[in-house]
Amino acid sequence: MSHHLKPRFAHETRPAAIRAAIRNGLWRRSTECLAPGYVQANLVVLPANEAAAFQLFCERNPQPCPLLAVLPPGDPRVPAPLAADADVRFDIPRYRVYREGRFVTEVDDLRDLWRDDLVAFLLGCSFGFDGALLAAGLPVRHVEQGRNVPMFRTTQPCLPAGPFRGNLVVTYRPMPAALVAQAAAISARYPLLHGAPVQIGDPASLGIADLNRPDWGEPVVAQPGDVPVFWACGVTPQAVALESRVSLMITHAPGHMLVADLPIAALAERTLSPVRP
Repeated sequence: MSHHLKPRFAHETRPAAIRAAIRNGLWRRSTECLAPGYVQANLVVLPANEAAAFQLFCERNPQPCPLLAVLPPGDPRVPAPLAADADVRFDIPRYRVYREGRFVTEVDDLRDLWRDDLVAFLLGCSFGFDGALLAAGLPVRHVEQGRNVPMFRTTQPCLPAGPFRGNLVVTYRPMPAALVAQAAAISARYPLLHGAPVQIGDPASLGIADLNRPDWGEPVVAQPGDVPVFWACGVTPQAVALESRVSLMITHAPGHMLVADLPIAALAERTLSPVRP
């Protein structure tokens, strides 16, 4: 399968067309910059007997795990208005599989892994508010540099629920000092896309030793006068999977999201009641 979107898709802004390209194997890279202005979603899939505990984990840790939807057991179809006609088995460019606390493999789809007892969770993603930052004229360095956003494990523990426990993961966006307050105010308007920063400056306070060595994503080059700014990240459940040793967790590959139909404006300054099984 090609790892490059055909040129006619390079500037595609319609989420349904992007999902079709992903489903047909035409895009296997990060979804950053695709469909600006629309929500993107992280994925977590678990056996039904683990679902209630994970939902409680999300409710206790809403910044890294803002719930957009919880699908019924065995049902891979994404509800409207989030992403009509989308299917979590096929419409994400890359998936990761964890078993018993170990990363096992990455796959292009979930055709051979899907079961009737699996429950899919869709969580908000900061790629959505990146579009809002850019629309306001703020620089987003990883977008400027054509890189997947850098993500870091921290030493900050999440609140546990059942077997789910582990530390927060954050995304890193260097921002000119004079624009930090504006960036924080813009992102705070979107609590379902991780909301306001969790840390401004001082990476060491999060246990981050080297900003040039992210745990996921790619390093970015800060510009003179930039300040480190960190937001909660939807890759947190993947770190939790490793720590908690759950029997099976399937997720998106970091940076490879479900591109939804819902405009980010629909989530401004509000929360949604997630669809429940």
